Amino acid sequence: MRQRFLSFLLLILVTLSIVSCASITNFNKQRLSLPIDSDIKTLNPVLVSDAYSGQALGLVFNGLLTTDENGKLIPELAEKWEFKQGGLELVFTLKPGLKWSDGEPLTIEDVLFTFKEVYFNPDIPSSIQEIFRIGEKRELPKLKKIHDRTVSFTLPEPFAPFLRFAGGADILPKHILSEAVKTKDENGKSKFLQTWGIDTDLRKLVGSGAYKLSSYLPAERLTYDRNPFYYRSPLPNIPKIVYQIMGSPDSVVLRFRSKEIDVIPQVRGQDFQILKRFEKQGKFQIYPLGEVSNRSFMMFNLNQGKNKEGKPFVDPIKSAWFNDVNFRRAIAYAIDRSAMINTYYRGLGSPQDSPIPAISPYHFSREEGIPFYDYNPTKAKDLLTKSGFKYNEKNRLVDRKNNEVRFTLMTSSGGAGASLAPMIKNDLDRIGITVDLQILEFTALIDKLDRSKQWEVGMLGFGGGIEPHSSFHLWYSEGASHMFNLAPNPGEPPYPGRIISDWEKQIDRLLIAGAREINEDKRRQIYGEFQKIVQSQLPLIYMVTPLAMTAIRNRVQGVAPTPAGGGLWNLDELRLTE
Repeated sequence: MRQRFLSFLLLILVTLSIVSCASITNFNKQRLSLPIDSDIKTLNPVLVSDAYSGQALGLVFNGLLTTDENGKLIPELAEKWEFKQGGLELVFTLKPGLKWSDGEPLTIEDVLFTFKEVYFNPDIPSSIQEIFRIGEKRELPKLKKIHDRTVSFTLPEPFAPFLRFAGGADILPKHILSEAVKTKDENGKSKFLQTWGIDTDLRKLVGSGAYKLSSYLPAERLTYDRNPFYYRSPLPNIPKIVYQIMGSPDSVVLRFRSKEIDVIPQVRGQDFQILKRFEKQGKFQIYPLGEVSNRSFMMFNLNQGKNKEGKPFVDPIKSAWFNDVNFRRAIAYAIDRSAMINTYYRGLGSPQDSPIPAISPYHFSREEGIPFYDYNPTKAKDLLTKSGFKYNEKNRLVDRKNNEVRFTLMTSSGGAGASLAPMIKNDLDRIGITVDLQILEFTALIDKLDRSKQWEVGMLGFGGGIEPHSSFHLWYSEGASHMFNLAPNPGEPPYPGRIISDWEKQIDRLLIAGAREINEDKRRQIYGEFQKIVQSQLPLIYMVTPLAMTAIRNRVQGVAPTPAGGGLWNLDELRLTE
């Protein structure tokens, strides 16, 4: 869906692979060159679990609705929508004459298939299905066809986020995917789970978006051509878009300055001054966008469960530290986020104090009572002493049983994590804690978090937006992305020893209540309580929000960046000049 592409484009940094300057200059006349920070994991939009795959597919698929430059919902595949029965029924009407990128008609049967047979299918578990479950009973909406272009969703109870979620979900081609959904493999699982992997024949990757993926070279690039059957007329002005895959943010700046890349989606603080100096000479412009909406955080593995071999996911000694709230608070006080802002972001950032970004109307500030943790190593040591920790003769922190406090912090090699993690290591060393850094490629990091569950502390980030329920799968105790205390996958037996804390249960109740409440003032208060619990219990320690700035080459004409839409929200109307 287009809004996912636009939001991810604001947040993701990339570089171009090396080719000769002469060929690039010639090729750029017919293509927009964009970056992607890491290789993709899947071409199946339902199974996406990483930002990069989502970004790559954002050009290929559409939803019923999209968002404008201010984040307001507007029609996309649907021409209109209407709530009935006091908000318990939502009716969408499709635009006439829609087609898939292979020329086949896109009809209401595709909408019914997408939701009933895929998103709501118990044999196809996904985080998308998770956010559609409603209320304490976790019920899914009911669908029915009204007539040839109209579909109705009936909800079991009021569910405030439903319009944005249903409208934004990618619509899938029934004529391509129906057989895979119905067919089981030798293990009794739907073949859809193996459909549209990264080795798929791209002719079978059929979407309704402005572009279709024409070639994919793993670890190198993704190339897109205009979809001749796109619903908008005229078609987008730009005939070709290329994502180049390379993980070094430093190379992004070098390739941009050498005119091999058209956009830096997020200008880092340390790059701002030098880029600003060459703005006129380099024929580009830097646009300020305000604070970014993504959340970066340090996360403890609080899972006290064991795997099927009976081995604990986390060493019980370290698990006892991590599950002590005073230990987590001490870590928060020991991290100098002001130094991160001044050193890494060159002063162009602010501390994060909430799981909900400041651009959201549901965000609570310090003035509204949300707990915060400005740098205070003395308070950190006091909290550790209160929990029975002490210092040995070498001035290293030990627990009650004289175990030296030492843990491994994992993060990815791309983006800010690899630079901020050494700063955290130094900060914690000052209070006697030894941190071992493990810098991994992004997909390897996610594999450890999601599959092995045998990790200690991780550092990563989540995209954010104005709707708090979009992070339901992260915070709900049985959610697919509840990584700090991950539940078994569907069909797996319970993990022996896994404990859901009282505060996790309270968050569950608040999330359900917040989604159920239609009154916006009351809804904001519910999410305020949620934010206060998160900041009090600190399963995640939030870091720094950089100020969003995007650099766009002048040859990209028609740009009008906004805080909500990002740098290229109006991609369909942009054009290239030389």
